[in-house]
Amino acid sequence: MSAESSARALRIPRTERGRRTQRAILDAAAAEFGEKGFHDSSIVSITIRAGVALGSFYTYFESKEALFKALVQDMSGRVRDQVAPVLTAHTGGAVEAEGAALEAFLRFARSHKEIYRIIDEAEFVAPDDWRAHYLNTAARILERLQAARDRGELGVEPNEVHAWAIMGMNVFLGLRFGVMDAEADLGEVAAAANALLKDGLG
Repeated sequence: MSAESSARALRIPRTERGRRTQRAILDAAAAEFGEKGFHDSSIVSITIRAGVALGSFYTYFESKEALFKALVQDMSGRVRDQVAPVLTAHTGGAVEAEGAALEAFLRFARSHKEIYRIIDEAEFVAPDDWRAHYLNTAARILERLQAARDRGELGVEPNEVHAWAIMGMNVFLGLRFGVMDAEADLGEVAAAANALLKDGLG
């Protein structure tokens, strides 16, 4: 997806009221698509759930497809925003920071279980955004690993395989312990996974 088409998918409102309305539509869409899937959801049902007029929908989105694209971008950004402060505040080493990032993601996944269905459907409904979600996430992980290597914290030269392996581990741990299991201690899950990283990257 080009930057121009991405901008069309998610228009930035100029007013606080507009931002609240758009947020309500995005949140309603997440719930609707998460429950029913893309094809069985409708603009009418989303606006009813959001508590906004049908006409307001078209102020912010051109179509159901545009809304879905915007939602994928929005959810990808929300995952990033959930993890970034944890990484910034972390005072330990890079490997430990990845464990903290994983725990933050697990908590997000538990609170936003719909992300799995939405991202899975994006492969077919919004393939460019689906691809960007994973490529951008892996790129951020690799950038962190390379910075840690430069600081002498890692015993291996990190590459794309390492980044995708960490991302894959995070995704499936989120599915198992965020979505399927509401009782698991997410700190313990993150610690166990982090032990693997210490052995493999240290």
